[in-house]
Amino acid sequence: MAEKLIQEDFDDEEETLENKGNMYNYIRDTWKRPKEDYLEKLRIERLQEWRREENFKRIERPTRLDRARTLGYKAKQGYVMVRGRVRRGGRRRSRPRGGRGPTRMGFKKLTPRKNLQRIVEERAAKRYPNLEVLNSYWVAQDGRYKYYEMIMVDPHHPVIKNDPKINWICEPQNKGRVYRGLTSSGKKSRGLRKKGKGAERSRPSKSKTER
Repeated sequence: MAEKLIQEDFDDEEETLENKGNMYNYIRDTWKRPKEDYLEKLRIERLQEWRREENFKRIERPTRLDRARTLGYKAKQGYVMVRGRVRRGGRRRSRPRGGRGPTRMGFKKLTPRKNLQRIVEERAAKRYPNLEVLNSYWVAQDGRYKYYEMIMVDPHHPVIKNDPKINWICEPQNKGRVYRGLTSSGKKSRGLRKKGKGAERSRPSKSKTER
């Protein structure tokens, strides 16, 4: 009888562990509500430190391991993590002082076509010209900046060249892929997440289908 009860308790614990899931599920669920958990205190401490750092700083490991792994990160040679920031809001332009018509005097509500994530990816690629941007993800934001972490790959590294899952980035046609909107955020800003009705003017590009 005792052995039967012990076995039932063991089965219950096994079912509980299976329902809880793995480590990445815990990280993912925590980042879904960053202001309702212990991440809020961490966020405040991190932002105080990140504001004093230079922009586009190399980091040892990703802050959001689950998101980085989803977007292609691997803890091996040839992969580089970079954290960068970009100023929030639309573009700023000083008010013209010369003669203009009322229509040409506007300097507010100037929104770029690219989203901020794509802009910070391009700036990171300029900072590290020997690396290619694989993808990026959001990590934090305050009143002035948004912070992203970029997954960058060295296409000349022998480990990358010998990995059949990532050596496609070594091909010459993938050079400068971030500037052509081939990352995940780039495709999103280009409107390529939709197909069919309602997305007729997204392909081949928005500039080509403008009227």
